Amino acid sequence: MKLSRENFVSCRPRTIRMRKFKWSMKGTLLGACSCDWGCPCSFDAPPTRGFCEGVYLWHIEEGEFGYVRLNGLTWAWCGKSPAAMHLGNVTGQTLIDARADPRQRAALEAISQGKSGGPWTIFTAVMSRRLPDEYVPFDLRLDGLNSTARAPEVLDMQLGPILNPVTGAAEELYLDKPTGFTSHRVTLGASRVFKVNAGLHFDHSGKYGEFSHFEYSGESPD
Repeated sequence: MKLSRENFVSCRPRTIRMRKFKWSMKGTLLGACSCDWGCPCSFDAPPTRGFCEGVYLWHIEEGEFGYVRLNGLTWAWCGKSPAAMHLGNVTGQTLIDARADPRQRAALEAISQGKSGGPWTIFTAVMSRRLPDEYVPFDLRLDGLNSTARAPEVLDMQLGPILNPVTGAAEELYLDKPTGFTSHRVTLGASRVFKVNAGLHFDHSGKYGEFSHFEYSGESPD
């Protein structure tokens, strides 16, 4: 075949441009970590024990990434830091709902890369090591500070209230933080059980726990 200029031009590789996608999500957020109740990190203080190991877990009640609906999905970020999280050198891992279809997985993976807004921008900024994502079957029971979240052999988070040491009555405690990057009003509690056995491994049962609602939005890069 003799190549003419027309043949040559038609054979040139095309430049494919990825579209930007706006995304949003809102729902319920559970959290637990290795710190004492109240978590000094919420007040820009050093972690209770010098290091920080914890999980944020989001259940998306309403969400979308472009045309991809994210309603009903759950995902989590696990982090391990040798000092305060904001100092960096954090090892992190994302756990994604095994029920997510390929498009939903791609959407959550894209947001978790930290280039599209939301708290994942901060998580990515402080991570020095990112472990491979895992896809797990979550089992949730959402009931304020009595909520539980489990993923068999991977995660067990059972929250509870902080109990008055004299009367044993449940304390009602809140933290309002308009500048918070995960949520703006948190119900402070404790973990009855808090175990992680994914790429990271720790057990901080009886330490800090929290319950809140979240609402985020952003836009994916080109």
